[in-house]
Amino acid sequence: MKLLKDLCAVHAPSGDEAPMKEFLLSYISKQQKTWKVKPELIHGPEFQDCLILAFGNPRTAIFAHMDSIGFTVRYDNQLVPIGGPDADTGTLLVGEDSLGPIECKLVLNEEGRAFYEFGRAIDRGTGLTYKCNFRQHDDMVTTCYLDNRLGVYNALKVAETLEHGVIVFSAWEEHGGGSVQYLTKYLYERWQIKQALVSDITWVTDGVHHGKGVVVSMRDKNIPRKSYVDRIIAISQSSGVPFQLEVEGSGSSDGRDVQISPYPIDWCFVGAPESNVHSPNETVHKDDITAMVSLYEVLMAEL
Repeated sequence: MKLLKDLCAVHAPSGDEAPMKEFLLSYISKQQKTWKVKPELIHGPEFQDCLILAFGNPRTAIFAHMDSIGFTVRYDNQLVPIGGPDADTGTLLVGEDSLGPIECKLVLNEEGRAFYEFGRAIDRGTGLTYKCNFRQHDDMVTTCYLDNRLGVYNALKVAETLEHGVIVFSAWEEHGGGSVQYLTKYLYERWQIKQALVSDITWVTDGVHHGKGVVVSMRDKNIPRKSYVDRIIAISQSSGVPFQLEVEGSGSSDGRDVQISPYPIDWCFVGAPESNVHSPNETVHKDDITAMVSLYEVLMAEL
């Protein structure tokens, strides 16, 4: 769990993914010597703060977004949400501006508008995120930003044994997307990638439960191509890995941007379910984390 804890503590709200990219580059440089295949690392100005890892002769891409929800400092102690944070008054927020590190409190007024409480004015435009409080219980992990640091963690664990495939660490997912369409262009034009998995975190609902396995989503706000999802389900059924099927009418992911890109790339959301979504206390069952990594290993080998 140390890697997951470290990932959750990285300050990288939407639009400020550079710290997560640097963390990943440092981690990969140290760990790739133990991986089955050494990947090609693809990044640079034409990819903004995104990162691509290419293994062997790839057929399938994994998308994992690096960013988190949070807040942007406005004027007069006001905060503007990044994505859809769900926190109470008194929640600790952290960041850094020109005067140094920040640890302040979130304050919500009667209308639900967000403000910060701190001993000085914070530079406008500063990004603030939840202070990480990583907790392990017998069978659960609770912390901020399991969405989507757990998706990133999953991709890094799959990378250890991956022989053929592409892992894409994307940006801006929590606040409308924007990077995946140019990333899919690169994947399709270089390798003719036509299939993708979205390594992200979904919700515990009346039909999806903690400890029952990784979730294969048949649809959310967006609808992937059924014939592709059916292939994912068939491989999952024969794998022996515990999994659950999800059908939702709301929520979205990098899959949306894959679908609206001008490239014929199928996608399916496969991820562990969490409770307390977008709060400082997101919670996931450890068995579902194990199932997520295991199923991805099978899917990347068989798709």
